[in-house]
Amino acid sequence: MGRVSSQLPTARGAPAGTGAGHLVRGWLDALLAVLAGFLAMAVVAALGLWAAGAGDLPDGAFPSVVAAVVVMAAGGRIDMSGQAGALAGTNAELTAMPLSVTLVGALVTGFLFLRPLRHHAVAGGGDLLARVGRTTVLWLAALAGVSALARHDFPLTAPTGDDPVTDIFGELLEATNPSVGFRAEYGPTLGYGLLWILGVLLVALLVSSGAPLPARAVRYHAAVRPAASAMLLLVLAYVVIGLVIGLVVAATRGHTAETFAVILLGLPNVSWLALGTGIGGSWDGKVDGPFGLPMPQLLDEVLRGRQTTTLDVAALAEQDARAWWLIPVAAVLLLAAAFLMATRSPAGIRLWQHALHCGVAFALTMLAVAPLTHVFARFGLSVLGIGDIEGFGGEVVLDPHVWAMAGLALAWGLVAGFLGGLLALRVKRHGEVPQETGQGGARS
Repeated sequence: MGRVSSQLPTARGAPAGTGAGHLVRGWLDALLAVLAGFLAMAVVAALGLWAAGAGDLPDGAFPSVVAAVVVMAAGGRIDMSGQAGALAGTNAELTAMPLSVTLVGALVTGFLFLRPLRHHAVAGGGDLLARVGRTTVLWLAALAGVSALARHDFPLTAPTGDDPVTDIFGELLEATNPSVGFRAEYGPTLGYGLLWILGVLLVALLVSSGAPLPARAVRYHAAVRPAASAMLLLVLAYVVIGLVIGLVVAATRGHTAETFAVILLGLPNVSWLALGTGIGGSWDGKVDGPFGLPMPQLLDEVLRGRQTTTLDVAALAEQDARAWWLIPVAAVLLLAAAFLMATRSPAGIRLWQHALHCGVAFALTMLAVAPLTHVFARFGLSVLGIGDIEGFGGEVVLDPHVWAMAGLALAWGLVAGFLGGLLALRVKRHGEVPQETGQGGARS
C-alpha cells in the first residue's frame, strides 16, 4: 500500500506533457468520430440517390443533391425556390429526414464517441462535457461545410399538349426560362444540427452499459440504462426486419433499384411507421401529383389521392390483409425488449417499477421517433399567382399523431414491462446474490 501511495504523486506530478497529449488525443478522437459519421452518411446517401436514378441529373448536380440529403439527415433545412418570370412563379417546399442516412451517421458517430471511454470506470463531469463540446464544435463546422455544397438550380421544361391553354403556358414558360433550385438554410441547419448531435451523444451515453458516467449520475444507471438500451434494440430490430423484407422483395419481385432506394434512404421511416401502426398509432397523409418520395407501393396506394387520408393498420389492411400482422409483431418485439430490460436490471427492482420504466421509456421513444417520420414535399408552378399548371404540381404529406401515439406507447409499455418482469423472475439479474441452502433445506 505504501509503495502504491508513493507512486501517486509521480503519476500526478507529470501533468504537463500528459495533459497536452490528452487534449490533442481528445480532439483527434472527436475529429475521427465526426469525419467517419459524415463519410458514412455521404456514402449511404450517394448509393440511395443513385438507386433512385439521381445519377442522371443534369449539370453535375449529383454531388450537390448528395450534400443536401446529408444536411437533411443531420436535421438541417433545405430551402426550395424558383423563378419563372413576371407572370409565372414556382413554389416548392421539402421537409423530410432520410432516416437510413440519419441512422447510419448516428450509429457511427455514437460508437466512435464512446470508444475512447471504454477503459474508464467513472468519468469526471468536466472531462465528459469537454468530449461532448469538442465533438459538437467539429460536427457543426463539418455541417456548415456540407451545407455550402448543398445548392443547385435546375431548369424546368415547359409542358406540351393538345390543349391551346397549355400550349400558351408552354410558350410563356419557354420564354421566361423557369427554374427551381435548392440551398441549405444555415441558421436553421446549424440550430437543428446542434440538437441532433447533442441528442446522438446523449443517447449513446444512455444506452451503453460500459460508458462511464459522472459520479453523481451513477445512481441513475440502474433505472435508465436497461430501459434505454432495450428501446434502442427495439427500434433497431424493426429496421433489421425491414431490411430483410426489403432484400427478399428486391430478389423476388423485381424493381430492384427502387427497393434499394427505399432501403438506403427511408428504411427506418417505413420500419418505424410499422411500429407506430402496430401499436394503434396513425398518420394523416396524401400523395398527389406525378412524383412521390421513395416508399413501398402499399403506402403509395393507401395515400394516393387529392384528399388527406388517415394511415393506420386498418387502412393498410384494406390494401393488404397481411398488415394485421403488425399488431402481434409489435406485441412480441416489445415483450422481448421488456424481458431484456428486466434481465439487465438489478434484482431489487419490483414488477411495478419494471412496468413504469418500460412504459415511460417506450412513450419517450415514440415521442422521439414519430416526429422523425414527418414528411412534407410540395412543388407547384402557377401563372399570375393562381393555381398549378397541370404536370408541374404535386404534394406528399405524412404527418404523425405524435401525442396519441405516445399515450398508446405508455399503455403498451406498462403492460409489456409488467409481463417482461414476470418472465424474468427466474432469470439471474445483475446485482442478484445467489441464494444458498442452509441446514434442513431452508434457504438462508
